[in-house]
Amino acid sequence: MDIPRLEEGNEVHCPTCNHEVVQVEKHPFAAPLAYASASLVLMAFVYSMMFVTVEMFGVVSILSLPEMMRLLVLQDFGFLAEVMFVLTFGTPLLYLLLCLYVYGALVRGRVLPGLFGATRILARLRHWIMVDVFFISTLVAYIKLSAVADVSFGPAFYLMFGLALMLVRTVVSVPPHWVYYHIHRMRGYDVVQTADGNKICCSRCLYFRDKDEQECGVCGADLYRRRPKSLGISLAFLIAAAVLYVPANLLPIMISSNPTALEINTIFNGIVYMWKEGDHLIAAIIFCASILIPILKIVAMAVLIASASICRPPLAAPKMAVIYRLTESVGRWSMIDIFVIIILMSAFHTNLARVVPGEAALYFCLVVVLTMLSAYFFDSRLIWDKWYKRAENADGIDV
Repeated sequence: MDIPRLEEGNEVHCPTCNHEVVQVEKHPFAAPLAYASASLVLMAFVYSMMFVTVEMFGVVSILSLPEMMRLLVLQDFGFLAEVMFVLTFGTPLLYLLLCLYVYGALVRGRVLPGLFGATRILARLRHWIMVDVFFISTLVAYIKLSAVADVSFGPAFYLMFGLALMLVRTVVSVPPHWVYYHIHRMRGYDVVQTADGNKICCSRCLYFRDKDEQECGVCGADLYRRRPKSLGISLAFLIAAAVLYVPANLLPIMISSNPTALEINTIFNGIVYMWKEGDHLIAAIIFCASILIPILKIVAMAVLIASASICRPPLAAPKMAVIYRLTESVGRWSMIDIFVIIILMSAFHTNLARVVPGEAALYFCLVVVLTMLSAYFFDSRLIWDKWYKRAENADGIDV
């Protein structure tokens, strides 16, 4: 497809599947800068103020987000502290700083050092920002905490809701195609082109380049008609995720203890316990995030890979494309269970009540990451290739 010169407020949809390809804000320079600046201010408050207070048996725990990570490290669970830091602070902070750097350069009309690299990283980080997932996880943990302790939220909790919204809005307001276009214009080039058989569409910036190029002349990404070894790499990550999903569900994911009792829970046992205790909502959320979504994602990716390689697709390509986009977007929400454990560990870390993660926590984290990587490396255009090939053989397309 050809992408025309885009102005403020324009958007482009794929003529084949109607998926939105590019959307430009009505205020394309001011909006990302405003949202990113607001997000940075909110992040400063969220990470410097009290997040939640938990009182149990006269013991009060006043928790901020940095304090949660400190407690994880003190309990020798630095891996979980790193997961929390990267997904709720490090990645969002880097994304916002890069956004200000890139759009600051666009506003000033200057090609600053490393601008292309910053834009490439900016485009790839968006799927690894999980402040919104952590916020929902806090609500889930609150239901469990409030049954045994007095819980009160601090200012940081309420500000995190605003931060999550601002981060989502920042991500939506940054279209990589449009950013690359303006960077290239600042360098004196016009990259508005028409597709033809001698050009390849870059999967990163969506511009057409000569098929003889090894790297895209616009964004510097590797240039290919279809991602090399896409099916093999995606399948390898998927198999690893499927293998690790077994111990993630069979081994204990959370161990709770107090002076009189020790409770060891797998994911499924925890869901059953919460359901029997009447916490139907939290049981349903954990079931969807920890069991249903991972299983559906593994099955969906297996069907997509098989359909692109050896099997006849069970649905038409437009519907298979929708399945792929859903699979790609929902995977990160499986981190809810891990974030809930982190919050409970921070709240219950005394001899009167203690929560520690089981071996399954590590496996489950890896399952989430591996399924996300499997979806990332899968080239969905292979589905369309096979569909069109079948249509040519049948002399028609049956949508």
